[in-house]
Amino acid sequence: MATHASTTHDVASSAQSRNLQLALAGLLGIFIIGFVGFSQLQAMHNAGHDYRHSMAFPCH
Repeated sequence: MATHASTTHDVASSAQSRNLQLALAGLLGIFIIGFVGFSQLQAMHNAGHDYRHSMAFPCH
C-alpha cells in the first residue's frame, strides 16, 4: 500500500511540474512577444521581425 501512495504522489507531483512548466513557457512567450514585438528599440524590433520571417510566420 505504501507503493501505491508513493505512485499517486509522484503522479500529482509530475502534473504540478508540467503545469508549472506550461505556465512559465506561456509567460515567457507573452513577454517575448510583448517586449520585442512592441519595442521602441529598432534593433530589437528588427531582430523579432526577421525571426518571424525566418520561421514563415506572417507578421504583416
